[in-house]
Amino acid sequence: MAKAPVANAVRRLWIVLVIVVVIAVASFCVLRLRSFFGNHDTSGIGNSSLDDIKPFNPKHVVYKVWGSGSTANINYLDINAQPRRTDNVPLPWTLSVTTTLPSVSVNVVAQTDGDQIGCQIIVNDVVKDERSVTGVNAETFCIVKSA
Repeated sequence: MAKAPVANAVRRLWIVLVIVVVIAVASFCVLRLRSFFGNHDTSGIGNSSLDDIKPFNPKHVVYKVWGSGSTANINYLDINAQPRRTDNVPLPWTLSVTTTLPSVSVNVVAQTDGDQIGCQIIVNDVVKDERSVTGVNAETFCIVKSA
């Protein structure tokens, strides 16, 4: 009769023992896979060296507006995508800026008191957009969505 309680305990204990063995084997496999694929940081906290953003190559952006009139009203987006306005500026007009932002979106809209106006956006010495319009109080625009 003494064997019956021991047999019942062994029957209940083997399930717990199998669960412990499965958890141990799974933990070992996960740790091996993490070390195999190069993740040696086991702290669970992000590595600050991965979060550091390295500066990109600088972008040189040039806005140009020219025309037959003596002045123009010019609206443009600066490097930080903020709208800017300059009124009655003498033509030709040029604005050069440099940035290390990974991407910039620039545009320029210009209207002259003459009959011909043109604009151009140059990024790193490459013309990205150029337009020219003729007509009374001519107006034109140039846009670069991503440079």
